[in-house]
Amino acid sequence: MTAPPLLQLTDVKKSFGAIKALRSAQLDLQAGEIHALAGENGAGKSTLMNIIDGILRPDSGEIRIDGEVVQIDSPATAQRLGIGFVHQEIALCADISVAENIFMAQTARSQRRLMGGAELIDKARQVLAPLADIDPRLLAGQLSISQQQLVEIAKALTLDCRILILDEPTAALTEHEAQKLFGIMRGLAARGIGIIYISHRMAEIFENCDRVTVMRDGQHIRTDRTADITPTDVVNAMVGRKLDTLYPAKMQGVRGPEILRVEGLSDRRYRDVSFTLHRGEILGIGGLIGAGRSEIARGVTRLEGKASGETWLNGEKIVLRDYADCIARGIVYLSEDRKGDGVFLDLSIAANIAALDLSKVAGRFGLIDPARETAQAQRLGETLRLKAASMAHRVSSLSGGNQQKVALAKLLAVQPKVIFLDEPTRGVDVGAKAEIHAILRGLAESGVGIAVISSELPELIGLCDRVLVVSEGRVTGELSGAEMTETNIMTLAAPGALAGARTLA
Repeated sequence: MTAPPLLQLTDVKKSFGAIKALRSAQLDLQAGEIHALAGENGAGKSTLMNIIDGILRPDSGEIRIDGEVVQIDSPATAQRLGIGFVHQEIALCADISVAENIFMAQTARSQRRLMGGAELIDKARQVLAPLADIDPRLLAGQLSISQQQLVEIAKALTLDCRILILDEPTAALTEHEAQKLFGIMRGLAARGIGIIYISHRMAEIFENCDRVTVMRDGQHIRTDRTADITPTDVVNAMVGRKLDTLYPAKMQGVRGPEILRVEGLSDRRYRDVSFTLHRGEILGIGGLIGAGRSEIARGVTRLEGKASGETWLNGEKIVLRDYADCIARGIVYLSEDRKGDGVFLDLSIAANIAALDLSKVAGRFGLIDPARETAQAQRLGETLRLKAASMAHRVSSLSGGNQQKVALAKLLAVQPKVIFLDEPTRGVDVGAKAEIHAILRGLAESGVGIAVISSELPELIGLCDRVLVVSEGRVTGELSGAEMTETNIMTLAAPGALAGARTLA
């Protein structure tokens, strides 16, 4: 007889008031299988996973583990049933050590009055070793976003789970870190652990997963073996329409005049960085996380450090002392940490969009005019196809893609000349990603200088006209045209790559 699925969900429904988050969801996971779950933001993926993890209770439907009906009424119950969940949103305690974060669940269950010391540090170091070289004695708040994500994964691996849910685990990881994770996943699957893998990245799904289930509007759409279908089939099922391409056409003809020139930009984390940005083009900035990509962009915009070097804007040499100077000159930056630095989640959409320059929505006596604030938000929201019932709604109520559009609208409100975008499509679904790519191309064609930092190599290659590659704080190469390949980018990004500018195109 065929063994029952390790996990099986049948006709699961869940509503929040009048909103039907899950209409008829179903999923089955086999032991030793890596099963992808795909769908746009709002498709119901997170709601379904929160039900499996006991965070939410279903209104109706059935959950079985090893063929037996189970009631999962809390995350603690889920853990006892062998379910581990690595959430997309990082939830570490910033003020305690990495080791204490990793073993928090075990500490809570322990009868010992005190835990810690050398034993805990050594155990944490062993768990982290296959993933990354992270000092377990550091406070979690001292880590980069990618390191925090790896700690979240390490924490889940200590739970001795039979079912592991990974929600966008590579969104903050480099290609090298992601490959390490995939190796660990395959090892876990070989031991009989079933893995539910949520991702918007088609390449990851088709390279690592055995089957894929697509959800749309809270419903199960299709489940197939990845060997039997194509990425286009999955994307079309996700969006409910044919999505021809994720990337708009690139710059046609000769690039326009120079908008921005940076020469000799240096700080303690990068040195002697020089580049230009031209009208009509999208410039990519690639490299491994920690290579200095974000630091360079934040140095140009004077958001951190004390960068030396010279800057020209539209041929005029300018002096930038702080970010306020940059905003006044029209040079702005979109953070990779959308929820930490990009938007104010508890404020309205209109207030977020107005935040960088309140003078544009000021009325008498310098006070904010709500009508002007709303009108500005509606105008920019229409430009970016922002989906929101009201500009008075909190940003926290929006999907990831629409939150990103609010963050972009906040920059556009100051009528920028140059925008640095750090991981602009991280954590957004394929439909929203295609929309953001089209918006960026439209901005470039309108004359705004666009520079995009991305850890997703297909995005750099598909979206950008030119790519600068950074390694160990130096620009090691500039690629364009046919030379913009994953192999060339990774060669130049590797530690020890040729220092100084090098053009392969």
